[in-house]
Amino acid sequence: MFSGIVEEAAQVVKLEKEQENLHITMKCSFADELKIDQSISHNGVCLTVVKIEDDTYTVTAIKETLDKSNLGKLEVGSKVNLERSTRLDARMDGHLVQGHVDQTAVCTKVEEAEGSWYYTFEYEPAQDDYITVEKGSVSVNGVSLTVVNSKDNSFQVAIIPFTYEVTNFHEFKPGTIVNLEFDIIGKYIARYMRQLNS
Repeated sequence: MFSGIVEEAAQVVKLEKEQENLHITMKCSFADELKIDQSISHNGVCLTVVKIEDDTYTVTAIKETLDKSNLGKLEVGSKVNLERSTRLDARMDGHLVQGHVDQTAVCTKVEEAEGSWYYTFEYEPAQDDYITVEKGSVSVNGVSLTVVNSKDNSFQVAIIPFTYEVTNFHEFKPGTIVNLEFDIIGKYIARYMRQLNS
């Protein structure tokens, strides 16, 4: 379980394909604090540490993960939002994020707003359970954000300068593919209502 509060945007230093799996090696500031079998969110995708070496660590993404997320589009040098799993004895900032990406979306517009930025994202409505609501929560590339201008297949988020610098949002432009995880509580309610009405 995660909170959507990104610790850093770290760099991909190696990508290795093995059959349908992709081994991703990251260089990050807290690599020496990690342990094998630990869960880390990568652009919102929960992956398990399988190797640690000096200031790098490696995780493996399977085909299902690559198909549903933007991890298959990574290149050496790409920046990835990282977050270690939430401690139960810590304050819960952000919102409840599972690290299970629902689908990808496309950034369609970036607007500067006198010190902050508005990003618009569009997504294919995969099913009725995947919705946003005004002032609700959504995870974009693992970042916990508040929805504004919610529509049937698009929404906006506002980014403050700190988030802009610490995450990979500063690299986004129209056409950038991002990972979405819709609010878990909203998904359960939407599914329940759909079953009631069927």
